[in-house]
Amino acid sequence: MGALKMRTELLNVGSLLAKEARGMEEQPLYRSTVFETEDTGDYDRANCGERYLYDRIEAPNRDCLGEAISRLEQGQDTAVFGAGMGAISAVFLALNRKGSHVVVNRAVYGETIELLNDILTTYGVDVSYVDFESLEAVEQAVTERTTLIYTEVLTNPLLRVVDLDAVTALARRRGVLTVVDSTFTTPMLIRPLEHGADLVIHSLTKYFGGHSDITGGSVTGSRELIKKVKRTQVLLGSCMAPDSAWLALRSLRTMELRVRRQMENAAAIAGALEGDPRVRYVNYPGLVSHPQHELADRLLDGGYGAMLSFRVEDDLEKVDEMIHRLKVIRYLGTLGGIRTSLAHPATAFRHEFSREELEAVGIYDGLVRISAGIEDAEDLIEDLREALGVFGE
Repeated sequence: MGALKMRTELLNVGSLLAKEARGMEEQPLYRSTVFETEDTGDYDRANCGERYLYDRIEAPNRDCLGEAISRLEQGQDTAVFGAGMGAISAVFLALNRKGSHVVVNRAVYGETIELLNDILTTYGVDVSYVDFESLEAVEQAVTERTTLIYTEVLTNPLLRVVDLDAVTALARRRGVLTVVDSTFTTPMLIRPLEHGADLVIHSLTKYFGGHSDITGGSVTGSRELIKKVKRTQVLLGSCMAPDSAWLALRSLRTMELRVRRQMENAAAIAGALEGDPRVRYVNYPGLVSHPQHELADRLLDGGYGAMLSFRVEDDLEKVDEMIHRLKVIRYLGTLGGIRTSLAHPATAFRHEFSREELEAVGIYDGLVRISAGIEDAEDLIEDLREALGVFGE
């Protein structure tokens, strides 16, 4: 899908309406948790999905949002969840049974790892964590019991790039599914289904929502797979509230504008930090110095994302002082919003992983992650330069 087509889809999502609500210009907000049925036959039809029955099962605002996401991702159907972790949980629980095996990029979101280690393995599912920069290692990890391969496109927080075309080709050859968390990239940069993935996941809390006022998640793919995911979703009860679905649809109209500005700001910040002597290195695939810049160029469409990370001296007291000096950028436990935010990965996962485990995957006390917002780029750069003064002028 080209940039013009994407912009058209985003501007038109407000007129997408679910089932009997079709035909109206704007999407109404349906706060009802239950929908009236006329008799037993009507109830049975509703129970089979022919009309609405109960909010946890299906609801107009979620359906409308799901249809919009399906169009953007070029998928057949989408399940919309109350949180990104709800989407991830439903996928792993729906597609695995006792004795199953999954291959997972060892650099995925920390709470995904916690889900797998603390919950999925207790149900008898085996998990292999692999460095996805080595396609040979991924293939060696696949066994006869492997059900799916799971990865992100850009890893958190080191911004390594996964060769999605190669991974999905391997998965098809071995007869397993590929599931991709594309939260960092969004449909603005890549549509994983077009690259051979079977399911694509988003934390809608981030770029889709964009304003830090909703929490949500989504899974998009074939009708057959999404039917399985939705069945598990209904049993887990992880449904998005109507208000949040309505707000997410609102936000979709401006996503192209927001994300383009965020990517421009990220590129400007990365370029400024790369030339700063107080910064050891910058992780941003848009930099020519990034070891996978050529892969990012080939894989991503029209940008390199709005996330970056950089490393300063491994002195936590100085890192805290740097944070205290910031005036524009805020220390927030999320990303993807219109306000530029900072995160300290080593602190975020200090209770779940040891220092040795964190450093083994490149997470040091001096590593800082930035989610670029839509403010003026020069203001952001000046804010960082003044804050870096704690490491020397």
